[in-house]
Amino acid sequence: MTTAHGSADSIVYRPARPEDAGAIEALDSSFTTTTVFEVSEPGPGAGGGDGIADGAGAGFGFLLREVPVDPPVHKAFPPEEHDEQVFGGGKDSDADARTFVALDGELLCGYAAVGYAPWNRRLTIEDIEVAPGHRGRGIGRGLMECAERFARERGARHLWLEVSSVNAPAVQAYRRMGFTFCGLDTVLYEGTPAAGERALYMSRPCR
Repeated sequence: MTTAHGSADSIVYRPARPEDAGAIEALDSSFTTTTVFEVSEPGPGAGGGDGIADGAGAGFGFLLREVPVDPPVHKAFPPEEHDEQVFGGGKDSDADARTFVALDGELLCGYAAVGYAPWNRRLTIEDIEVAPGHRGRGIGRGLMECAERFARERGARHLWLEVSSVNAPAVQAYRRMGFTFCGLDTVLYEGTPAAGERALYMSRPCR
């Protein structure tokens, strides 16, 4: 069990337990944003900028720009269902998966679910959420520190995550934590309620 320091002195972090499942599923992960990330192709003859250029005057790759939106975008997500094998770390748990929770007294105010892949020594941040009333207090960073400690235990070389192009607040938070863009998928959400959004991939070395 770990107690945070700084702006969230009262927050305690620990591995999740089976009895935390209900509070995790009920956590409000909605957000509102006044900016989104727009993904576009540079088109023939484009070069430089934020895209990747190749060939004689031909533009290849994608352009990624943060743009304002009016009215603001509000997005809510359906409740998450979590497999009990990721809770705690007992004999029946998956040794390469963990969920960590943040507690403000008895209130569960955030969690991070992670999984380690030995073949490329990657720790994936499967999900990380902080309740709206507790955002801006460093709790997301504290949960990420829990994930990184687990990553080091497993011998991970880097942390990796996926985030929607409309979730600019999360992208900005990850960048403050040292994550950089490492790829994208323009069709991952097709056929889902998030169709039209783009999946952005971010990573950072395991420190």
